[in-house]
Amino acid sequence: MSAIGHSMGLNGVLALRAQILERSQALAPIAPASANGAASPATAAPAPASSGFGSAMADALKAVNNLQADSGEKAAAWERGETHDIATVMLARQKASVAFEATLQTRNRLLTAYRDVLNMPV
Repeated sequence: MSAIGHSMGLNGVLALRAQILERSQALAPIAPASANGAASPATAAPAPASSGFGSAMADALKAVNNLQADSGEKAAAWERGETHDIATVMLARQKASVAFEATLQTRNRLLTAYRDVLNMPV
């Protein structure tokens, strides 16, 4: 357990989080409307998928790219001081990280399967 857990306890951390959210909501009217009102591309409804493995992979890669771009935009907005909700920024970073790791693992498995097929005797 971290030092915060020992000194404050769970109730103290939750109270601190509530204070941060209250202050963030109080500062929301000050921030530019474009930083708060824009819907993220990752939450938009996916376009109808065309048939085929290649198009499915392309759509998945586009979704991962959108998550990475959204994460970068939110981090940049945080650094510029346009947003005060660090939890949203960190969640976007984690979503992008998990999506990238899943994409990397998928690529590795596909390469392994491809090599296995190449090494099969004919």
